[in-house]
Amino acid sequence: MHPIYEYMQLKTRRYFLRDAACGLGALALGTLAGTPIGQGGEPSSAAPLGPHFTPRAKRVIYLHMTGSPPNLDLFDYKPVLNDRHGEDCPSSFLAGREFAFTSGVPTLLGSPQKFRRVGRCGTWMSEAIGHLHSVADDMCRIHSMYSDQFNHAPAELLIYTGSPRAGRPSMGSWVTYGLGSENEDLPAFVVLISSGVQPNGGKSSFGAGFLPSVYQGVQCRSKGDPVLFTSNPPGMDRHLRRATLDALNKLNQVQVEAMGHPETQTRIAQFELAFRMQTSVPEVMDISQEPQSVLDAYGAEPGASSLANNCLLARRLVESGVRFVQLFDWGWDFHGTRPDSGIGDGLVKKCATMDRPVAALIEDLRARGLLDDTLIVWGGEFGRTPFREGRTAKSQILGRDHYPDCFTMWMAGGGVKPGFDYGQTDELGFQVTEQPVHVHDLQATILHLLGFDHTRLTFRFQGRDYRLTDVHGQVVHDLLA
Repeated sequence: MHPIYEYMQLKTRRYFLRDAACGLGALALGTLAGTPIGQGGEPSSAAPLGPHFTPRAKRVIYLHMTGSPPNLDLFDYKPVLNDRHGEDCPSSFLAGREFAFTSGVPTLLGSPQKFRRVGRCGTWMSEAIGHLHSVADDMCRIHSMYSDQFNHAPAELLIYTGSPRAGRPSMGSWVTYGLGSENEDLPAFVVLISSGVQPNGGKSSFGAGFLPSVYQGVQCRSKGDPVLFTSNPPGMDRHLRRATLDALNKLNQVQVEAMGHPETQTRIAQFELAFRMQTSVPEVMDISQEPQSVLDAYGAEPGASSLANNCLLARRLVESGVRFVQLFDWGWDFHGTRPDSGIGDGLVKKCATMDRPVAALIEDLRARGLLDDTLIVWGGEFGRTPFREGRTAKSQILGRDHYPDCFTMWMAGGGVKPGFDYGQTDELGFQVTEQPVHVHDLQATILHLLGFDHTRLTFRFQGRDYRLTDVHGQVVHDLLA
């Protein structure tokens, strides 16, 4: 139903008599609890629904390695695959399967990376991610992830929106729709992008879909103006901008009263937030305020644009009350078609830009008492094949094709088991053999950690209730501390 017609239907006498008691009671309760009230006495469009039960985590930092890291070269040690390196891939693993760039009978590809046991938990990890060894006992590794999609954009959209097609709300939007922000002067959902490239799913990977647009991710930059178009243009000072916004708000309020379109109320809230962000965002985004020891730990450089800077910014943002921080880092598509996309030296160089700041982020959050209620999620959109990518069969550079059937992701803090390995794949890394975890299961588990029953966090659109997990998903209780 069109939002205007839906709004008019909700103004009928039947609706008033049915819901007035509950509505007035909720309004009174919200006022006593300090729930923000917007212009004209209307509830703020960013007012949270509230969790269904006591959450283990209050906020999320989601680190997405765009392109999907090769799990067999980082976390999923396969000595048998190494022993069978160069053999033809067994036909039983190829029958009926489709790959992005490989056809015929490819050869098995062992890992050029060395593995060793690390941490008190004794987990196997690659030497390419040496800094992460120091936080192995904080990590909850899931080796049995699987997806339905084998191309980047659909797989990324599936993991963030629950659908391989654009148009659904992203995970960060669902979380902020449910929880709101802890700081009214900052967006509840912030996006940081390193390596200069947008995610494969485009802005739909952090968009609000059919939720009110106030819940979409706000992209901030670690170099230049933190948020585009929030600075005053030439000839306008803060006093004039305030007067301009007051006039716009009055006009928008007239539109709300006349048409009742929910996006008009959202527009008012966004204008007001942008005004407050002019002073709040530059301060929280200025990492030059950090001690040199902290900058060195992350490998961050004020004024630069990097994953290291963004990891430090993520800590500053959640410390300031931002609910969901999404980091996208481009450059993890290791096909082996170029030296920098090979799983040898290319992977080592790419990992050097990631593992130090991510390890520092975990240690920094722990030192500040934030790790216990901050959930960190790390991963890509799918896995990589245990055989050579078809286009590089005769190349000296080793690379892997897309593979959705099994891959590794990990979480830390926020109520998950530390130093824990969950799930298993076969000796060659082709199939999940124990404790499979679908993308929808991961989504349900993340929402559970934040205090939500994923089947009840819904939004009615086009005649039915939608949710992040669509009609799927089970909470993986074994991952919970």
